[in-house]
Amino acid sequence: MAKPGPKKGEGGRPRKEVAWAQVDKLCQLHAPACEIADYLSVTDWPVSYNTLDRHAMEEHGVTFGEYVRQKTASFGKIKLRQLQWKTAESGNPTMLIWLGKQMLGQTDKVDTRLTGTLDVTETVTVYQLPDNGRA
Repeated sequence: MAKPGPKKGEGGRPRKEVAWAQVDKLCQLHAPACEIADYLSVTDWPVSYNTLDRHAMEEHGVTFGEYVRQKTASFGKIKLRQLQWKTAESGNPTMLIWLGKQMLGQTDKVDTRLTGTLDVTETVTVYQLPDNGRA
């Protein structure tokens, strides 16, 4: 007599879990979703983009690309801002000036003065094309 097969959902390859903490770290580096999928395939376990997409939809309710976009927007920009502040606090004049312009509305003052007179002669050349009977 034949041995009964596995019940529905019990057969096939065991389900692998996505290392979401590792994905989040890659998002901090502004890595695109396709590069993250490639990286995970090499370092963790062979995984396709479609598999990551399915896992993200099941666990987070969004596609993998949308998950990466959301994390990149939150993590990446915050991390970049932290580094900018540290650089400015260390006394980097370029960063201090840039942050002043961005956050405080400061601008470079450009003083342009015209001394003397200015004579302007304008020459305009007008060419008229024949209408070839299309008027």
